[in-house]
Amino acid sequence: MSLITSVEQLEALYGLPGEASVAKELDHVIPQYAAFIEASPFVALATCGPEGLDCSPRGDLAGFVRLLDEKTLMMPDRRGNNRADSLKNIIRDPRVGLLFLVPGSGTTLRVNGRAHITADAELCASFMVDGKPARSVTVVAVAAVYFQCARAIVRSELWNPAKHVDPKSLPTPGQILEITSRRNINGAAYDKEWPERAKQTMW
Repeated sequence: MSLITSVEQLEALYGLPGEASVAKELDHVIPQYAAFIEASPFVALATCGPEGLDCSPRGDLAGFVRLLDEKTLMMPDRRGNNRADSLKNIIRDPRVGLLFLVPGSGTTLRVNGRAHITADAELCASFMVDGKPARSVTVVAVAAVYFQCARAIVRSELWNPAKHVDPKSLPTPGQILEITSRRNINGAAYDKEWPERAKQTMW
């Protein structure tokens, strides 16, 4: 195995980034980048903390990440499993990375910055859906924003329905939990109850 252990070795293998790769990065959100944020219903949130790294999915109605100004984003946190891994990390290390996806578009948008969490009642209420406010809001101070070219999505055929996997071919969450809990959780019951539980706890 030929290990690469220095930046110099890496640059010798890959070369230097092209002009467009550098020119696309800004320290603020321009209207063209805002268009992707406003159209996105899904964001991957990367954080780091004493226990290591975490990457968590965030999904909501398109445009759920709000642009306060060109240097500030606000993202509501909804009901979940209460692990709050990302939020715990942000409290201890504010560095974050966000990857915005827009269904049908090959272009993704990346934002790096520093975040804090607020439970301000008025702000949480402003993100209300189905009569339920956000549990908290993550406020991100933008340090870098740039688009990612479409190669990854084109190669993966992510939006091609013909390539979609039949969920029945994969293990269900209940089946996985039954194994990981050493059968303390009834997998069949968990899967059966999930649709109603999701309906009651979506927001």
